[in-house]
Amino acid sequence: MAERSRGARRRLVPLLLLLLAGSAASPAEEGGGRREAGAGEHGEEAARHHDSSYGTFASEFYDLRYLSEEGYPFPTAPPVDPFAKIRVDDCGKTKGCFRYGKPGCNAETCDYFLSYRRIGADVEFELSADTDGWVAVGFSSDKKMGGDDVMACVHDDNGRVRIQHFYNVGQWAKEIQRNPARDEEGVFENNRVTCRFKRPVYVPREETIVDLHLSWYYLFAWGPAIQGSITRHDIDSPPVSERVVSIYKYEDIFMPSAAYQTFSSPFCLLLIVALTFYLLMGTP
Repeated sequence: MAERSRGARRRLVPLLLLLLAGSAASPAEEGGGRREAGAGEHGEEAARHHDSSYGTFASEFYDLRYLSEEGYPFPTAPPVDPFAKIRVDDCGKTKGCFRYGKPGCNAETCDYFLSYRRIGADVEFELSADTDGWVAVGFSSDKKMGGDDVMACVHDDNGRVRIQHFYNVGQWAKEIQRNPARDEEGVFENNRVTCRFKRPVYVPREETIVDLHLSWYYLFAWGPAIQGSITRHDIDSPPVSERVVSIYKYEDIFMPSAAYQTFSSPFCLLLIVALTFYLLMGTP
């Protein structure tokens, strides 16, 4: 009996709360009715303004949404700025370019591509390579790896492309926390890592960061990455600029990859000369 009494009391609590809520709202509603009656035409004008404002809000609200197949509204996704395609027709005119790979290749088909151009107090670099790991450029006082300032674009496991700063200690690239890059952007598409960033022309004197207003040999490299960390480059002898590069001079330089420079190697040239001599002299 006592248990049923307690259950009945529990059921009465929600009903009492509803009654209290209704009684608390009714004076305000009655007051609103008295104000409306006393206001006359002013009250009717306010009501019309309220209805119009609500209609405008509802219209704009549904304009900004779309309905799914089930009829439920979802907010539209914010626009995403796509990575601007690298323009190669500007090479040698408004920016300098290096292309490595098949003759006639561009930023989307070369094994490696780099461009640079001055923008105010900065230099903008664009890099792209046929890899799913990383692509980099090194600034060196000679043509050898070691003691070089390196900027790398690294594709991590989350699909992002991050711009990192390294310093070559011998044959090992050490990441440097001080990163001069800014306005960074990158993308991984069609099994290519592509990026764009800026860094200042002038920097405070430091061993790991060079002044770009000086001329340097450019080292070009790319390779795989493991969990966002770079590993050894793809080829044993990565390409390097034939001479020092000045950011104040724009050139469009092509370097054939190994598959397209067979007949330019000294050994092959010597072999061709020997075969030609043999054919001309004939056999005894």
